[in-house]
Amino acid sequence: MHVRPSSTPASDRPRSPAAQFATPDRLSDYWRFYWAVAEAQIARWLPEAPSRLLDLSSPDYQGTPRAVAAGHDVVALLPSADLAVRRPLRLVNGRAAVPRPAPRGRLRQIVGDAAFLRFLAPGSFDGVIADNRVLSRQLATEEAVAEIARVLRPGGRVLLCVDSVVLGMALLAEQDCWPELSHAPSADVLLVPWPDGSITRCFTAEQLADTLAEAGLELEWVKPRTVLSASTVEMMLARDPRSMNRLVEMELRATESDDYVGVHLLAGARKPG
Repeated sequence: MHVRPSSTPASDRPRSPAAQFATPDRLSDYWRFYWAVAEAQIARWLPEAPSRLLDLSSPDYQGTPRAVAAGHDVVALLPSADLAVRRPLRLVNGRAAVPRPAPRGRLRQIVGDAAFLRFLAPGSFDGVIADNRVLSRQLATEEAVAEIARVLRPGGRVLLCVDSVVLGMALLAEQDCWPELSHAPSADVLLVPWPDGSITRCFTAEQLADTLAEAGLELEWVKPRTVLSASTVEMMLARDPRSMNRLVEMELRATESDDYVGVHLLAGARKPG
């Protein structure tokens, strides 16, 4: 594959889709839409009956309060004890939202590493949430997924989100990593550097399915988190700021397909038994 780098100076280029995901503005129209879709997806995934859930998705993940409010007992894993005192402020259009009713479930915060869950007993959770790209930041993803499978009870379920090869290739192109880009589609493991110096692991749907299968989990479904582009969402919301709910519903219908084109892949799996 031959790719000719752009002759336009980097400072004069429009902000690319890859750059938008590298430095997300959570108050922008697109990111408000993105997190609205994420909340709708976690709401669909949550068990109907009160359950014990493990959340590995970081302190600012809004799925945790939603799960607690739905009556589930949640153990949230934190990378640092300093983060345990944080209570993320939910913003709507840049303003603090009206507080939700008192939660019906319980929340317990503990410090730990998503790749090393040996301090948790086997089969101790009905479900595990590994959203917010947490498994892409665990470069030895197989070990992290194996630990998730260990702490799930038989019949337990996991919801996870990872960076896709689509995003990885966009980031490589953004950084003019042309030799790496040429090998990206066929790579068994694709590790991608980000502008902030971090590295994440990117997956195809098939690679994600294989990783789950190796850990003894059965894939139920895999699909893009979002299909609608940032430019499309921003254009539609500029035309009608009240169209957010309609856009979210459109996205939920659009991702029920076999077209893995999104920058993030969302998957559900189950532990047999």
